[in-house]
Amino acid sequence: MIYITGDTHGEMCRFDSGEVKKLKKGDTLIVCGDFGFIWDGDAKENKNLRKLGKKKYNILFLDGTHENFDLLEKYPVTEWKGGLVRNISGNLYHLMRGQVYTIEDKKIFTFGGGESTEKQMRIAAGKWWEREMPSMEEMAAGVKNLSAADMTVDYILTHEPAPRVMTNTVNPPESTNQLQAYFEQLSKQVKFQKWFFGSIHIDRKITYRNYAVFEDILPVEEPQRKRYR
Repeated sequence: MIYITGDTHGEMCRFDSGEVKKLKKGDTLIVCGDFGFIWDGDAKENKNLRKLGKKKYNILFLDGTHENFDLLEKYPVTEWKGGLVRNISGNLYHLMRGQVYTIEDKKIFTFGGGESTEKQMRIAAGKWWEREMPSMEEMAAGVKNLSAADMTVDYILTHEPAPRVMTNTVNPPESTNQLQAYFEQLSKQVKFQKWFFGSIHIDRKITYRNYAVFEDILPVEEPQRKRYR
């Protein structure tokens, strides 16, 4: 089974919850950005990464805005489940931007990244990376990979939502950046069942196909109800 959650921000306690402990061998947990465990590169952090990589289930994550891209990009790129990934440790993988993966017979398009709302503060602290915003090359690669999949996937996973979805939240955007414009086009051109995103730190079904995830462990498919005769 595939499960989705939101920004973990390097908090190991998120993997100690009762819901996470229910995951079985072979299950997959995907974090929609701001994973946060690749930040300082110290011994404690590396120990945590090894611990996560030894879980009985797969842990996959998109990059968000709060990642150390200098450290993240040191991990070599390889192919996994039909798309490009970085294998961090064992069963722990970074899902790269604009890729289409086949996981448990489901087609999943991923596109991490976004724009920090506290950019100036992060620049002053030396903890801001220009690469938080995707490049035009990554966006073009995303379109190419989607075209190869006939512009049809089961699920779209991003850190940021499409602008039209944000209008249904408590903090609708005042303007649109290039990534949001890109997502707006994808929302019109790609056939999909559900779109999950993590950046706004709430757990809510925004529309019938768009889900904001944060602390919940959300199955991508509703469990089938037992039939009684």
